[in-house]
Amino acid sequence: MSLAIAQPRGNGAGLLTSTTQIARRVLLRFIRSPQLVVVGTMQGAMFLLIFRYVFGGAISTGGIDYVDFVVPGFITTGVLFNAMYSSVGTAEDLQSGLVARLRSLPIPRSAVLLGRALADTAIQMWGLLFTIGLGFLVGFRLHGSVESALAAFGLVVLFGFVFEWLFILVGMIAGSVQAVQGFALVIFPLTFVSSAYVPVLSMPTWLQGFAENQPMTVMVNAVRTLTEGGHAEALLGHPAAYFVARSLIWSIGLIAVFAPLAVWKYRRG
Repeated sequence: MSLAIAQPRGNGAGLLTSTTQIARRVLLRFIRSPQLVVVGTMQGAMFLLIFRYVFGGAISTGGIDYVDFVVPGFITTGVLFNAMYSSVGTAEDLQSGLVARLRSLPIPRSAVLLGRALADTAIQMWGLLFTIGLGFLVGFRLHGSVESALAAFGLVVLFGFVFEWLFILVGMIAGSVQAVQGFALVIFPLTFVSSAYVPVLSMPTWLQGFAENQPMTVMVNAVRTLTEGGHAEALLGHPAAYFVARSLIWSIGLIAVFAPLAVWKYRRG
């Protein structure tokens, strides 16, 4: 695919133009070879069906139907699994020499990474909509307002954008697709040691401290209280606004750390 980026005469392309062109390239690449995200989405669907029909009957969720408890967890943690493919794409671009060629162009360094983060976030929405649809098919129902559900959807998209920066950084540090697979282990503590699939109180006491205070639990609880309303708020002991505020603080903090680190790593080569 051509790497040409429109440039003003005598100057490099601006941030908006460069970001748009990079995002367009990533989206076109996905359209032509969507296998990775499709496989990841199907894998998430398989896990959702297993938890819903195999484990669901053995897990107590304090008065909320397990399907209503677990689907918001799968929707939220799905952004981690799908964002992992940003690491793969970044590592592939490094191996192919594309990143080296982009560095030689007179464009803002941050545009390359911002374009990928925006495009990959848009791609994530495909998997998000698929998981939501599957959730309704297996019995999930909203118990909050439509406005709250739309707010929850917006939050999940934001979370996806935030974690894109972490996995772009991982892809640049790993440097190869093979090495990225090893870094994938970072996903499991954040997803499984959280409130996504089981209540935190069901975990051993020594594990509850981490599970209760890591970002994924806060994000899952924000989505859960927005979609499940008063029942979820009673179970978790706080109103939706409490978890939404904390999840936004986590989002700002994570992007403030990982976005500059990713740009710094890109500049260093």
